[in-house]
Amino acid sequence: MVIDRRHQEAIELAAQSIRQNVKKVSGDHWRLNYHISTEAFWMNDPNGFSTFKNEYHLFYQHHPYSAEWGPMFWGHVKSKDLVFWEHLPIALAPSEEYDLDGCFSGSAIEKDGFLYVLYTGNVWTGNDQDTDLRQTQCLAVSEDGIHFNKINQNPVMLSAPKGEIHPHHFRDPKVWKHGDDYYCVVGSRTKDHQGQALLYHSKDLMDWEFMNVMAKSDGKLGYMWECPDFFHLDGHDILMISPQGMEPVDDLYQNLHQAGYIQGKLDYETGLLHYRNFQLLDYGFDFYAPQTIQDLKGRRIMIAWLAMWESEMPEQKNNWAGAMTIPRELTVQDNKILVNPISEFEKLRENAVQYTNITVEGEHTFHQISSDSYEIEVIIEAQASLTFGMKVRRSEALNQETLLMYDRTESLLELNRDRSGSGPKGRRVAPVKLYDNKLCLRIFIDKSSIEVFINHGEKVMSARIYPDQAANGISFFSDKKITLIKFQKWDLNKSISIGSIEGNSSR
Repeated sequence: MVIDRRHQEAIELAAQSIRQNVKKVSGDHWRLNYHISTEAFWMNDPNGFSTFKNEYHLFYQHHPYSAEWGPMFWGHVKSKDLVFWEHLPIALAPSEEYDLDGCFSGSAIEKDGFLYVLYTGNVWTGNDQDTDLRQTQCLAVSEDGIHFNKINQNPVMLSAPKGEIHPHHFRDPKVWKHGDDYYCVVGSRTKDHQGQALLYHSKDLMDWEFMNVMAKSDGKLGYMWECPDFFHLDGHDILMISPQGMEPVDDLYQNLHQAGYIQGKLDYETGLLHYRNFQLLDYGFDFYAPQTIQDLKGRRIMIAWLAMWESEMPEQKNNWAGAMTIPRELTVQDNKILVNPISEFEKLRENAVQYTNITVEGEHTFHQISSDSYEIEVIIEAQASLTFGMKVRRSEALNQETLLMYDRTESLLELNRDRSGSGPKGRRVAPVKLYDNKLCLRIFIDKSSIEVFINHGEKVMSARIYPDQAANGISFFSDKKITLIKFQKWDLNKSISIGSIEGNSSR
């Protein structure tokens, strides 16, 4: 395969920029231990989440010249187990007329011993980035899963289909194989700004035929569907979407943009998905553009961007921004997706602590437990209490804490970061029922993040938080007596480290 020198030179220049800033990034106390982030500078959407030669590959939107969003490259990490990841060289750089202003989001698939990535080439045609843009779908190929060449036939999808489909907002292709053929869903909007997803079909990944508008907004699902992902799971067809511009409904949809799924049945003859209601995948502050794979064990695994557009990012002052969620396993129960951390994260556990049947009334602080990178499992029996919860990353001296509070009268669990330290504030709530008067939580705390899995995956709440290094306390509170039936805590080891952008292992 002939190496494209222009593309390679753009990658090498970006690598030099990153190398010059790795040291400053690695010294930041908010630097995450077990979440994927860049070696330096900006990260957003996960891309190309795939398996290739029995390893896991994850790419991501990356600006290698600043901690702000800019012309997009594709960063790259790989793993053997979805827990320990190593950094690889940048995979894609904007270098051609069709992607001059960014290699936007896309996906990857293994075919005939090669790894193919299908991505959006973006070109600005004027000063208004909402109206003055040209987006096409492009293909790059790799023999080793590390070095990619863009094909000569690019773009493989030259323009959006005619009709009521918006001609410019046409991005984020997700490809999969069904039978002997390949299918692809692309994010889109109508000319009157209603979000929708377009379905394409191909025999060879090169020549694509538009089939139909797969699904579209009912008028309440935003003006643009970004980062669609389609898969079949436990007898259900699932279309994941990230709708922009949904209006808040009571306590829901409070983030700038949302991420969730619609469920139904895809007719592969007509290209139509007949679907039911939209469901959120995460009720916290920071979760966007999720992408999934079927892993080597047959599970459906999801990773998303652990951030939100236009949100304050204090880590930018130390030359990095953004991270990924931990990988999450998806299953279906009672026609809804359950979301749980993958079991492999147990590999990171050490220094186990366990308590049973602890009575709390008022406030109880575990003075002997403090950490900034850990996992908690807790089962709380509410008894007669109406309000109870816990505080993590707590320091009374600094007046810092991240609050989880359950309100039984409203059946709501609140995640509150008004006192979480630096960075954005606010509260989010999730509708949560008690089972046998019990609340089950599994919580992952990292240096600057929290992910809360509720009642065995019925709901999840994720957020970036930026506490002081000294804010390491854990306490529980209640208005009346509650019982901590089980409280387990493990420190979690580091699994992501600053590695070599030349492709050597970071472990």
